[in-house]
Amino acid sequence: MKNAGELSRRQILAAAGFAGLATLTGCGGGDGGGDLKDLSKKRNGAMKEYRAGQRFKATKPLSFSMLHNDNPVYPLKKDWLFWKEVTKRTGITLQPLDVPLADYEKKRSVLIGAGDAPFLIPKTYHPSEVAFVSSGAILPVSDYTHLMPNYRAKVRKWNLEPELDSIRQSDGKYYLLPGLHEKPKAGYSLSFRTDVLDKHGLSLPTTWDEVYDVLKALKQEYPGKYPWTDRWSTNTPFPCGALFSYLGQAYGVKAGWTYDNISFDTKTNQFVFTAAQDAYRAMVEFLRRIVAEKLLDPESFTQQDDQAVQKLLAEKSYVISANPQELVQNYRYNLNKQVKGAKIEMVPVPLGPAGPIVLSGVRLENGVMISSKALRSDDFVAMMQFVDWLWYSDEGQEFCKWGVEGVTYTKSGDTYRLRPGISLMGSAPDAPKDLQKDYGFFNGVFTYGGSWKLVSSSFGPDEKKFQDAMAQRRQLPVDPAHPLQSAEQEQATLWDTPLKDHAIQNTLEFVLGKRPMSEWNAYLGELRAKNMRQLVDLHNKAHERFKKENG
Repeated sequence: MKNAGELSRRQILAAAGFAGLATLTGCGGGDGGGDLKDLSKKRNGAMKEYRAGQRFKATKPLSFSMLHNDNPVYPLKKDWLFWKEVTKRTGITLQPLDVPLADYEKKRSVLIGAGDAPFLIPKTYHPSEVAFVSSGAILPVSDYTHLMPNYRAKVRKWNLEPELDSIRQSDGKYYLLPGLHEKPKAGYSLSFRTDVLDKHGLSLPTTWDEVYDVLKALKQEYPGKYPWTDRWSTNTPFPCGALFSYLGQAYGVKAGWTYDNISFDTKTNQFVFTAAQDAYRAMVEFLRRIVAEKLLDPESFTQQDDQAVQKLLAEKSYVISANPQELVQNYRYNLNKQVKGAKIEMVPVPLGPAGPIVLSGVRLENGVMISSKALRSDDFVAMMQFVDWLWYSDEGQEFCKWGVEGVTYTKSGDTYRLRPGISLMGSAPDAPKDLQKDYGFFNGVFTYGGSWKLVSSSFGPDEKKFQDAMAQRRQLPVDPAHPLQSAEQEQATLWDTPLKDHAIQNTLEFVLGKRPMSEWNAYLGELRAKNMRQLVDLHNKAHERFKKENG
C-alpha cells in the first residue's frame, strides 16, 4: 500500500478544516467576495450536526442541478426508482441535465465556459478539471471538505493523502472530489481459450515470456491464423489502449490508457519523459517481436471491437484482451452458443521485468467538480452534506450500487443478491427487469469507489479470482505533487499534445515494424526538437517549488 506519512502542511490544513467547522466559515475560493466566504449564511436546509455514518436529511425540500453522463447501455429515465428514493431519503430532488456519453466532455466544457454549468459536475477524470481552474469557474473543493465528514473519514482511514496531493494545483488546493477506493482495483488483462490450450498440452501463462511461448506454440498448431487478435483501439488516442496499459504495467511504465508524457523516476527522484525511458523501449521491443512473428493480428490496432470479438467467436484467434464483464457476458456467453465445449479464462496481468507490481494512482477515480455558482446559493452547506452522503457514505454508496433492500436486492451478511426477475450486466439474461436500465442503480455517474467489501460485492467468480490475485501485488508509490502555475500550464499544454501525438504515433510504427528500432535515438532527437526537455524541466521545477512551499 501507499506511504501514509503525514506532512506538516496536512496537519495545518486539518486544523484549519476543524476550525472552519467550528466557526462555520470556509476558506473562500471561487468568486472570492468576502460575503461568499461566510458559510453561516449558506445553511438553508442544512443539518445542524451532520456526522460520518449519519444519513443526510435536508431540513426542508431542496433541489440541485447536476450534469448527467447518459450511457447508451442504460439511457436515463425520469421514472427511475433511483431519483424517487434519493428524494425520499434526503429531501433532495436532483435535476439532471442529460448529455450523451459521446459528447460529454465537449458539452461540459461549453457549459462551464458559458457560465451555464449545473452546480454538480460528476464523471470528471483528473486532470480534466485543470482547464477550468484559472477562470474561477469551479470551486477549490479542498477548501470545503470540512463539510464532508464521510469523505474525510475515508481519506484518513485509507491513507489517501498522498493520492490527493497528486491532484493539487499550484495554490496547494484541489478542484475535483475524486472517487475514493480502499484498495487498488485492476480492470484488464489477457484471456485465453483454455479448451484449446488443454488440447495442445499448454498451461495458462503467468509471465510475458510464457505468453510468448504459448502464442508460439499456438502458431505452430494453427500456422494460418493469428493466435491473438485485440481490441479497444477506436475512440482512444492510444490504439490497443487496454493492452498497452497492462503490458506497460509489467514494465513499470505508463502506456495505453494510462499514458502520460511525464513519469516520476524513483531512482533519480526526477520526473522524466515516459516514452523516452529504457523500460518503455523494452516494452515496445517485446510487442514488436510478437507482431513480427505473426503472433498478434496487426489489424488489432485499427479494428472495431466487434470485429475483434467476431474473430474470437469464429475461432480465427484464441487470445484477446478482456475485462471481467466482457469475459462473462460477451466472450463466454457467445462462445458457448457457437462453439461446442469452448472455455475461456482471464489471467492475472502477466508478470514482466518490473515484477509483481501495480502502477500508482489507481485508488482515485473520476469524481465531482462543483460550479463556483453553487457558492452563491443559500443551500451550499446542505449541498455539500448531500454530496458527502450520496457519493462517500457507506449507506449512500450501497444505495447507488444495489438500490433498495427488499425491492431490488436482499442481503445476508456481506452477500448481496438481486431480487428474482432482476438482472445486472447479463447476470440473468432472461430476467424481465434490469438494475441499471429499469431502476437507475449501478450508474457510473454515482457508483464508484468505496470499501473493498462493497466494491467486491458484485464480483462474479472470475473477477473475484482475478482481483484476489492482483491484490497480492505491490503498489508503486504515488508520483509526488508537481502542480504547474497558470502561465506554466499554458506553456505545457502547447508542448504536451504534439509530444504525446508523436510518442503514440512512433510507438505504433516501431511495434508494427514500420520503423526500425535502429532509429530509436533519432526518435529521441525528434522528441527533443518538440521541447521534451523543456517540458520535463518545467515539471521538475514545479516539483521542487511545491516541496519547498508545502513541506
